[in-house]
This record gives sequence, C-alpha cells and structure tokens, in this order.
Amino acid sequence: MRYRATLGLAAALVAASGIAFANDSVLKNTANPNNWATQLGNYAGQRHSTLDQINTGNVGNLQVKWTFSTGVLRGHEGGPLVVGQYLYVHTPFPNNVYKLDLAEKGKIVWQYEPRQELSVIPVMCCDTVNRGVAVASGKVFLAQADNTLVALDDATGKVLWTVKNADASKGATLTAAPVVVKDKVLVGVSGGEFGVRGHLTAYNINDGKMVWRAYSTGPDAEVLLDPSKTLMMGKPIGEKDLGITTWPGDTWKIGGGTTWGWYTYDPELDLVYYGVGNPSTWNPVQRVVDNDRAKSDNKWSMTIFARNPDTGMAKWVYQKTPFDEWDFDGVNENILADIPIAGKTRKVMVNFDRNGFGYTLDRVTGELLVAQKYDPQVNWATHVDMATGRPQVVDKYSTFHNGQDVNSTGICPAALGSKDQQPASYNPDTGLFYVPTNHICMDYEPFKVAYSAGQPYVGATLSMFPAPNSHGGMGNFIAWDASTGKIVWSKPEPFAVWSGALTTKGGLAFYGTLEGYLVAVNAKDGKELYRFKTPSGIIGNVNTFEYGGKQFVAVLSGVGGWAGIGLAAGLTKDTDGLGAVGAHKALGQYTRLGGVMTVFGLPD
Repeated sequence: MRYRATLGLAAALVAASGIAFANDSVLKNTANPNNWATQLGNYAGQRHSTLDQINTGNVGNLQVKWTFSTGVLRGHEGGPLVVGQYLYVHTPFPNNVYKLDLAEKGKIVWQYEPRQELSVIPVMCCDTVNRGVAVASGKVFLAQADNTLVALDDATGKVLWTVKNADASKGATLTAAPVVVKDKVLVGVSGGEFGVRGHLTAYNINDGKMVWRAYSTGPDAEVLLDPSKTLMMGKPIGEKDLGITTWPGDTWKIGGGTTWGWYTYDPELDLVYYGVGNPSTWNPVQRVVDNDRAKSDNKWSMTIFARNPDTGMAKWVYQKTPFDEWDFDGVNENILADIPIAGKTRKVMVNFDRNGFGYTLDRVTGELLVAQKYDPQVNWATHVDMATGRPQVVDKYSTFHNGQDVNSTGICPAALGSKDQQPASYNPDTGLFYVPTNHICMDYEPFKVAYSAGQPYVGATLSMFPAPNSHGGMGNFIAWDASTGKIVWSKPEPFAVWSGALTTKGGLAFYGTLEGYLVAVNAKDGKELYRFKTPSGIIGNVNTFEYGGKQFVAVLSGVGGWAGIGLAAGLTKDTDGLGAVGAHKALGQYTRLGGVMTVFGLPD
C-alpha cells in the first residue's frame, strides 16, 4: 500500500504561499524535516519524519551520542522539541524547561524553573506528568501543573505573560502540551477524577487574553455548538442542550469530560480536532437519567470535537462511548491523513480509543467510516453499529444493571485502555498506522461517592491484570490498516507499550518500553532491528532530527505516568493508583526512577 501524504504537503504549500491559515512559524518549522517542531511532529499529528540517513540497513549501529539529566524523578511524558540548532526539553512537576544548544553539545542556553505550590501534587491524577512545550512566534509556551499557562521569550527564557486557566483548589491541573494555531494558543484542563468540568480554551499568543472557551458539558451556548448546524453522524444534532438533558439534575456541572490529550489541526479545512475524557463519577448509577440508560449519554463526554479555531464553534461531534461505565477516557490523539476508503481517497481522521476500537472518520463531516477492535481481547462490546455510531455493549461486562451499580469482572480492556495517551504514528510510505498498545483487563467495583470540591470523585475500585491468552505480555506494538480496520502485524512486549511511536522515511518504526528499551523495527513487517536499554522506563515519545548533516533519534526516559505510578509514587497495593499498580507490580524488577534524555546517532 502506498497512500499519498497530501496533508503535510498542503501545509507546506500554505506556508510557502503566505496564506494565514495557521501560525506561520509553526508551518515553517514543521515543513523543515531537520526539525521536530511540535510534540506530534506536525499539525496532522502523524509523528512521521522524512529523514532517511538512519535506515533499516544501518539502524543496528546506533549508539548513544549524549545524554541530559532532567534532575526530576517522576514520570516523563511528551518529548523534546528541536528547531534549528536548539533543543527544548521539559520535566514533570515542577515543570522545568531547558533550552539546549546543539552546536555546543547540549549546553544550557537558559532554564525556566517555576515555583509552584506543592499542594497541586495530590490533585494530579496518575502522576505529575507534563506532555511538553510548544514553540512558535518567538515564544515557548508551557502549561504548568498549577493551571498557569506561561509564555516565555524564546531568546532569553524570561516570562512574557501568564494566565490562570483553572482552579487547583477544585482539583483542576494542567498536563497537556499546548498547541499554537494562527494567533492563538490552545490548552485544555485535567481533573476528571475530581469532578472538574472540562474545557478547551484559546488565548491570544501576544498577551494571553482569552479568546474563547468551549466546555465539554452544559448548555449549547457554553459548549459552543449550534444543534441546527453542528453535525453528528453526518446530520445536524437537532436536539438542544443535550449537554444538560442527558445528565441527571445539575451533575453536568461536575461531569468531567476533561481535555488533557492531544490537539491536531487541518489548515485547509481550518478545523481543530480533539477528544474529551470520561464522565464523572466513574459510578454510572450516579449519572443515569430517570433510571433509563437510553436517556443518559452524558454528552458531551467521550466525544471527538471538530472546531473552528477562530470562534471555537463546533462543526461536528462524535461520541465514542456514551454513558461510559469503564473510564474509557476519550482524549487520545486524532491523526489526520488522506487514505483510500472503498476505493476512494478520503480526508480522514484516525483515532485509537481507550475503549479498544480504532475509528476512521471523515474529518470534513464526522461521518463514521470504519470502527473495529485493534486488540482482539476487547470484550465489553461486540461491535460499533455503523448506522448509529454506538458500541453494542455486552451485558455481562456492564457496570450498570436495572438501576443499580454492579461489580463486573474480566472486562477487557482495563481503564488503562487498549491504548492510553501515548500517540501513534502514520507512515505515508506504507499507508499504515503504528500503534503502541496495552493488553490489560480489569475487575470493576463501582460505589456511591459524594462530591466535595478538590477531593477525589472517582466512585470505583479497580483491579487490573494481563489479558487472558496474552502469553505473559501486557503490550503490543502493532501496524494497523485504517482503511479496513485490520491489524497487519503485531509485536508483543512484556509490559504495556507506553511511549509514543515514530516512523521515518528510512523504513523504520521506533517506540520505547516500560522497562526502558528504545526499540526499532522494520515498518513493513515488524522485525526487530535494534534494542537499547536507557536509564529508566520510557513513557515519553520518540522523535528524530538532523543537525550538522547528521540524523539523531531522541527519547525521554523516566518511568511513571499511570502505568508506572507504583514506582513513581511508592504505591504497593494492587488496587492503588486506580488499579494500575497491580497490573505492573513486576516492573520494579526491571527499572527505577530517573529523568534522562538520550540522543542516539550513527557512528562518526
């Protein structure tokens, strides 16, 4: 298969023509293959590089060129950015940022070390992670844990402006990487496990003034959608204020739907795409309307939005898991590509959801084109109805029966998902998507919980364990055909694959493992070509860049995140860390804490 990579080319042409559809500096920087200028590689989120100096023939010769210790021990998600001769690397809380000079072997040009209240740490769900910075228009943008969005001067590291995005005393935090579109910086919010009402907000990049805010729940006027115009499954929504009527009473006000994942952008269509998280609480009986599941979709949690970046108005929506009963948080990245569907090239958006289904949607209209399981062990639903877009739930694995919350066992996947936030990659040369996956199931015990601002609002106890017939492995790295919804090949790993993938023109796919290995495989068949163990487990995202005529591969090590929360926070009970500790209790036999960036290259 060989699909045309039209989206990246279109962005480059837009930049060359001077049309102000997107931030000019971002387009310029991402069009240069020597850079890695955004967390997802480009606006389309493809995490693919056209560099080919490192290839299938020589990747086995990779060696460590240099390293950089971040000095922080918690989980290191996200990854470094490279623009020209400078590399930008961030840390989890306290969210330090370093600008390094590649011309001087990584000499620190400046460092930003914010002072944040330690009180924010207890309200950070699933470790104190941060997914990285954004660089645009002479500024570096950072979303701090304490809800401060910061604009730093790229040349000096000095603070240009700050703005408070939410209230940590109510359980809100910031973990997502900002994205700059046109003259706006977009940022979400975390805290669904504390009853935080989710939102995506656009701020002016020059002064930090709020331009718009789109909530995930509530009245249409606050969600920024027009039911007579906003599409759902290809047709106008029609009904008004579903963000209220599909919730009992005023529970939408503490309904979650937080926006801590990734944001992508199509400069031709001028649409921003992102997903929103689980409804609060995890106990479904507290979110049911009139004891009728059919009335209780809890919109617009678990939803993909396509929005106009100037106004925030939604063009279309698609809810993946209505009335979520399993914490299948819906924030994973939406990768944009042009691929053939039933013999016709379509502008699509591909999403690998926590719920175990891989979705291919028309990114113009939101029409559902493909929805198939990308982990064969998924059992909570039989399939997705292509006419309605709704998953067909298996009653045995439901946590809601006849108006009561019930304990359910053997649910696959676990709340960790068949894939969490670790982003996948799209390779236009093979036409395949490369997906880091988890192979974990759970037992789920919901219970009634009262809301109190700033206190956990979970309402469930989880126990997680390897999926049956997983041959001892809790992870797989797979190649996926999004036009048919089929796995092309699958490579097992002992632990969940929690790092972001990278593909290159050199015929390679890279990923990291929870034990700390950087792995390179042949993108065509998954054959392993290289494996090197870094100082700590990898939950960061692999990237590549070129400097001085040489290609490098870089990755952040630093075990933690939800998968490694047991090590990161010193938790030992199987049900600790919202159940994740039990799934990965053997991880401490293979790796320890420590934040290090490792840069690889070919021998001189």
